[in-house]
Amino acid sequence: MTLFTHDISAAIAKGPLRAAFEKRLGEAQAALDYWRKTDDTNFTALRRSVDDAEDLARAGEVAEHLLKNTTDLVVFGIGGSSLGAQTLAQLAFWGTQAYKPRAGHPRLHIVDGIDSAVFRTMLTLMDLRTTRFFIASKSGTTTETLMQLLVAIEALEEEGGGKYLKHHFAGIAEEGANPLRAILTDMGAPVIAHDPNLGGRFSAFSSVGLVPALIAGLDAKAIRAGACEALDAAIAGTVPAVEGAALSVAARDVGLSQSVMWVYRDRLARLPKWWRQLWAESLGKNGQGTTPIDAQGPVDQHSQLQLYLDGPNDKLFTLIDAPALTDATANKFWAEKHNLPLLAGRGMSDVVAAQVRATAETLTNAGRAVRRISFAAPLEERTLGALMMHFILETLIAARLWNVDPFGQPAVEESKRLTRKYLGG
Repeated sequence: MTLFTHDISAAIAKGPLRAAFEKRLGEAQAALDYWRKTDDTNFTALRRSVDDAEDLARAGEVAEHLLKNTTDLVVFGIGGSSLGAQTLAQLAFWGTQAYKPRAGHPRLHIVDGIDSAVFRTMLTLMDLRTTRFFIASKSGTTTETLMQLLVAIEALEEEGGGKYLKHHFAGIAEEGANPLRAILTDMGAPVIAHDPNLGGRFSAFSSVGLVPALIAGLDAKAIRAGACEALDAAIAGTVPAVEGAALSVAARDVGLSQSVMWVYRDRLARLPKWWRQLWAESLGKNGQGTTPIDAQGPVDQHSQLQLYLDGPNDKLFTLIDAPALTDATANKFWAEKHNLPLLAGRGMSDVVAAQVRATAETLTNAGRAVRRISFAAPLEERTLGALMMHFILETLIAARLWNVDPFGQPAVEESKRLTRKYLGG
C-alpha cells in the first residue's frame, strides 16, 4: 500500500528505543497474524463495515430522506458516534473557516455537546422548517444524545412542526428495545440497524460516518475503498501498522508514556481527536496504554513546542502532513520592499512544508522520538479512509502486545451509572 509513507527511521536510529522496537517488532507481526486469522466477532464486524453493500445502500436511502427540502442537517452523537463523522466531513472543509456547503447539499452541523446556551442558540439560528436531524447512538441509550434529540423535538413542536417530525429525523441504533429506536419509530422516522458487534470508535466506515459524509457531498465508496485497501494489505501480510504498533509499545517500554499526533493540514484537525478516543478507550486498561495528545501545526508550534523540546522527554511524536489542495502566494513586491525575501513569491504551502520538516528535525536533535507520515498527493476520500484504517490496525496490534481487549470500555460504566442516579435525584 503506497497511499502514504510511514517513516520511523529517526525514532529508532539509536539508543534504548531501537532495542525495544526490535524486540517488539516480531511480537507485533505475530499480533497481526492473530487478527488475520481470528473469527473474533468484533473484528469480523469491523471487516464487514468496510464492504457491507446493504449498509451502504441504506446509508444512501437515509441521506436521500434527509436531503429533501433541506437547508441545514444536524448530526447528534458523541464519542465514536461523532468523531469519525467529523474526521471524514473535514474533507469537505467542514469545521474550518473555509467551509461552504457543496452545491446541492445543506449546511452540515455535527454537534457532540450539550451546553444548553450554545445548543439552544444554534437552533434559533436555523430555519427549523428546513432543518433535518441524524441521530447516532450504538446502544440507543446515550444520555447526551437522547437529550439532544428531545430538545430538538421540543424546539420543533414550539414552532408548530410536531405533525412533521418523521420528515425531520432519522437515526442509527442497535435493533431491539432502546429509547432512540423507540422514539424514532414512534414518529415514523427511518432507523438504520447498528451492528451490535461494531464498537462506536470503530464505526466510521458504517452508516454512522457515511450518512454525514454523503450529506457533505463526499464519495462514501471511495472512503471505504481506502479502508479496504489498508485492511486487505494487513490480511495479506506485513503493513506499516506493524511497525507503528511496535514503535508505540516500545516507546512505553522505555518510559515514553505519552503519544502526540501532530497534523499539519486544517482538514486533518479532527483526525487526532478521533484517534485520541480510539487509542485511549481501546488500550487504557489494566494499567496499560499511553496517553494520547492531539496537536495541530503550525499553531501548536507556538503553544506546545517549548514543552516538547525542553520539558520531560516522555513522548512519542507522530507528524502527519500532506500537500495543499491549492496554494496562496505572498505578494512579491511588498515582501521584497520590506526585506522579507524568504516569503517573496512563496506559497503558504512552502511555509508549512518547511515548518513540519524543521519541527521533526528539531525534535529529533533534542533526543525526542519522532515518526512521520506523509502523503504524496492532497487528501481525498480514499487516502483518508486508508489512514484511519491504519490507525485502527495499529491500535488492535498494540492491544495484543499489551494483552488487553481493545473492544469495550468497562471502566467508564460507573460514571454513566452515577449520571443516571443523580438525574433521578
